[in-house]
Amino acid sequence: MVAVAPGIRTRRRFLSLSWSNWPLALVAAVVVVALAVWLLPADSAFWVSLAAVCVVAFSAVAYVYSRRLNGALLVAPAVALLLVMNIFPLLWSLGLSFFHYRASSIQPPSWLGLGNFAKVLTSPDVWDRLRTTGLIMVLTVGCQLVVGFLLALLFEKRFVGRRVLLTLVLTPMMLSYVAVGAFFRYYYDPTFGLLSQFVRTFTGEPFLLLNTPWGARAGIIFADAWMWSPFVMLLVLAGLVSVPSYLYEAAEIDRASWWRKFRTITLPYIRGLLLLALLFRTIEAFKLFDVVFLINEGGPGTSNETIALYIYRQSFQYNKTSYATALTYIVLFVVVVLTNLYLYGVNRRARETA
Repeated sequence: MVAVAPGIRTRRRFLSLSWSNWPLALVAAVVVVALAVWLLPADSAFWVSLAAVCVVAFSAVAYVYSRRLNGALLVAPAVALLLVMNIFPLLWSLGLSFFHYRASSIQPPSWLGLGNFAKVLTSPDVWDRLRTTGLIMVLTVGCQLVVGFLLALLFEKRFVGRRVLLTLVLTPMMLSYVAVGAFFRYYYDPTFGLLSQFVRTFTGEPFLLLNTPWGARAGIIFADAWMWSPFVMLLVLAGLVSVPSYLYEAAEIDRASWWRKFRTITLPYIRGLLLLALLFRTIEAFKLFDVVFLINEGGPGTSNETIALYIYRQSFQYNKTSYATALTYIVLFVVVVLTNLYLYGVNRRARETA
């Protein structure tokens, strides 16, 4: 009996023509979809691509059934739903970014290659929105970390009415973005807003907070920090209550100062949760849209227009569908880079302290 090398056996298995050979079906589907997009009209390319995806799905089910992988069969409906609702639209929108296409036009998409991405990266408007988004992100996340940390220090101690006050503090986080945006839009209103009424008692004049770029920016930052500082507080508070009390008792015996106890005991326990809060809030602040749009639509003018609001306007107001899609994937790339930088910093710190 002649032994067959593992590499040859794998190659033969890959090239075998059977319904259960899903790797070959996947490779064939990628080639067919690429050729269909390149050579066929848009309508025909859609149906050919859909047929190729169905063949891959059928091949995967046949493979699972032939191997009697019952667990995979049980999760297959959930995986199929994920592919239909998430993966397929994601890939379809990625394909649209390489075409010139408007959702309001009856003209079929025309191939543009990397033209949309080049236009995005060379647009001064995009870089201006990115700078605005970065500035708002740094300021609002910084405020949330500081306020959330101070609130966590407050609620770490037990006092009368702590539960009731904690419930009130957590209420903003439970509200929707629409409710928060509408509330602060009326709160900043110069005619009957509470802020204007308060300032009027001292100056006798209505207060126009949203009339200047930095005033409107401060209003956006305050609204977002008011909503999400409780989230940071919860994460930090979870770390504070997990600190063993005997560590503080030993520090009291050694007559350690408050700063030394915080630096050597408290901070190591909450550092991971604080960095996690930083990651979550940085990603969400980079995608900030609802509050900005509802308070003053990025005004005055476009001085506070974030990148998410800019994408919305390009896509739904100006119907530049493929251009907005290309910009969306660049924003997605930036978010992925920020996430990986965070994970790299956390892993490096963990290796240093190990």
